[in-house]
Amino acid sequence: MHVRHLTLGDFRSYPRADLPLEPGITTLVGLNGQGKTNLVEAIGYVATLSSHRVATDAPLVRFGAGQSIVRAAVVRDGRESVVELELNPGRANRARLNKSPLTRPRDVLGTLRTVLFAPEDLALVKGDPGERRRFLDDLLVARQPRWAGVRADHDKLLKQRGALLKSAQPVLRKGRSRRRVPDCLDELSERESALHTLEVWNAQLAQVAAPLIYARLRLVRDLGPHLASTYDEVSAGQSDARITYRASLRDEFAARLAAGEVPEIEEIHAELLASYDAMRAQEIERGQNLVGPHRDDLLLTLGELPAKGYASHGESWSFALGLKLAAYHLLRTDLRDDPVLILDDVFAELDSGRRERLAALVADCEQVLITAAVPEDVPESLRGRSVRIRLGEIEEVGSDE
Repeated sequence: MHVRHLTLGDFRSYPRADLPLEPGITTLVGLNGQGKTNLVEAIGYVATLSSHRVATDAPLVRFGAGQSIVRAAVVRDGRESVVELELNPGRANRARLNKSPLTRPRDVLGTLRTVLFAPEDLALVKGDPGERRRFLDDLLVARQPRWAGVRADHDKLLKQRGALLKSAQPVLRKGRSRRRVPDCLDELSERESALHTLEVWNAQLAQVAAPLIYARLRLVRDLGPHLASTYDEVSAGQSDARITYRASLRDEFAARLAAGEVPEIEEIHAELLASYDAMRAQEIERGQNLVGPHRDDLLLTLGELPAKGYASHGESWSFALGLKLAAYHLLRTDLRDDPVLILDDVFAELDSGRRERLAALVADCEQVLITAAVPEDVPESLRGRSVRIRLGEIEEVGSDE
């Protein structure tokens, strides 16, 4: 799989851009602020419908423009597909595949698969749980695009249940002041109605959350061996890098999951309902959803110690890079095809040893896109085709000797 051509219209700093690409290694060279990262960000967006730099689409549209267009020609197994995305801030985005309009933009997922590593990925080790949850779920979608729909359904139900907990909080809370009997009866009826509605939301949310947790558990199980290998290769050491799923369910069940067990969906579903019941008083008191995939985390450890707070800066970089390379190898194994590997301003952050080891690991990938401020940041073994970016202009395409 590779991207043959990228076309942008009013995307980030580009009123218009055309970038021809080919298999192998291409380096986009330009000083900071020249627009090189915008190009690989657009390619990543085609693959994931999200940016690795911002949480919303609005910053992706060039200032003053009403919409942005991203078009990519993707070649897989000798057949070309053209994905076109129309980004409309404040309105629904649109997508076309081979010029045919699609009902939903997410229907393009799977046409292009990328694995992108950037300095922001250090947050996988040092950042909040949300960074690690996103990593897992994005990898799930890359592995099987249907999980994008499951994620969307889960987020919608979670928001609706959260709104109920917040709006019905005064009714559901305990310890309300005493009133006359008729008022108490009215309050009791209102509380029972709210509790019944909460049970309905529990059932619907568990129906979607259980498969999502199950899929994450299988992913963690499958990713673990790849991580152990890629971390050792990047760091040139034996540090026993591991990942463990930390669930927000009841302690005994969560311990089973942390030990690597992958129960069937039906058992996870039953446990979710039991955990909702166990946490009901706390959820009502706080007016928040406290149980489920949105509260889970991925524990990263080196030996017996958590990487967060204990790993050195170099070890943290190796762990983050190991996770992304593990994701790449997992997709390569599953799909029997190479995703496009994107390394965005990575080499400047690595010491010389890690640079050379990373270069050796990616040399055989079908398509590697690298961004760098200066050519010297990239190991000589990866200095092939070079594209120079200056003030948002693609000035030349050549080969570094």
